Amino acid sequence: MDSRTLRSREGTAAAVAPMMRPPAVVEPGPPLAADRLARFSRQLLLPGFGEIAQRRLAHARVLVVGAGGLGSASIPYLASAGVGTIGVIDSDVVELSNLHRQVVHGVTDIGRSKVDSIADAISAIDPAVTVNRHRMRLEAGNALEIISGYDLIMDGSDNFATRYLTNDAAAIAQKPLVWGAILRYSGQAGVAFAGFGPNYRDLFPTPPDAGDVLSCSDGGVLPSVCAAIGSIMATETIKLLTGLGEPLLGRITTYDALTGRYRELCYSSTPDAEPITELINYDLFCHIVQTDDGLATDGRATTHSITPLELSLRMAGSEPLQLVDVREQFESEIVSIAGSELIPLATIEASLARIRMDIPVVVYCHHGSRATRASSVLRAHGVQNVQELEGGIDAFAATIDPSMTRY
Repeated sequence: MDSRTLRSREGTAAAVAPMMRPPAVVEPGPPLAADRLARFSRQLLLPGFGEIAQRRLAHARVLVVGAGGLGSASIPYLASAGVGTIGVIDSDVVELSNLHRQVVHGVTDIGRSKVDSIADAISAIDPAVTVNRHRMRLEAGNALEIISGYDLIMDGSDNFATRYLTNDAAAIAQKPLVWGAILRYSGQAGVAFAGFGPNYRDLFPTPPDAGDVLSCSDGGVLPSVCAAIGSIMATETIKLLTGLGEPLLGRITTYDALTGRYRELCYSSTPDAEPITELINYDLFCHIVQTDDGLATDGRATTHSITPLELSLRMAGSEPLQLVDVREQFESEIVSIAGSELIPLATIEASLARIRMDIPVVVYCHHGSRATRASSVLRAHGVQNVQELEGGIDAFAATIDPSMTRY
């Protein structure tokens, strides 16, 4: 997330008007059988909850976008709390590097669809829960049709394009959206509900510049941060479905694992914002290009970038080339491009003496964002003949050498 925007919004907290409290999103379903009452007895005892709230949950339909870290942390709580129908949309399969934080998946699930894996986890918690499996990517062309079958949307995706898409689709459909984001040792969660408060675009009117925000695959994430933010998302979902408590409308909760502190940041609707009336090309909006092999690259690529094919051809030629890996040591031990020199991003400025000025320099990382930062630092210090590898080593492995490990 863009911490600069969050800090600027925090300063307006005193001017934010109280949000209108929405009614319960779902009407109560039929009376519960004795075994269901027994199952949820500890929940039914909660002050202000009771059987009517439980019947609302049983009648609710929730779509969860993403079966990764946040989905793993929130979906089991939705199922155990008694949400009657849970839809999960995700196009990915389980990989080894997912397992440290995506705790509903196990070693035996590697290679399986994440949707299928998490559906099995839901069934193991409560076979009575209806699970809708959407093994696909949420896109502008299918979003409104898919969410029409649900009462509430929960966005646990890992990219800005999907966050803007879910926000806009929920606004058009007049449905509540619970969203969360995580990176490294921190995370945030919030709620958007058209007619009851501001939305994600009021908080982030435009996506961040390329390289400003790392992904979890480039920056890392502490698994317990997924748990903290995922549980907040599940709680906000339960509150909205039942009408319980005060939802996070016009507010976001942030969590810093290194200090153990939670903070609340307030924000308001943008008075002159254009109404959201249609879905757009969100990859274009966020400067993302989807390649034929499904890899996402920065659509603002310039002469400072080089494609995996171009790099492969240059490596096969006779032209001298310095190839610099700006990932961490452990990442290079997993896989690296032959002939590259390891200079982690954090040390790039202190390692300028190691950079050749007389031959072309190509820097690469996992997906590309760290390489973009590194090449900017090098150019600022006079290294002009430097390029970053589009899509990083992941794209190189997918398009040039499939035998290389992708992590």
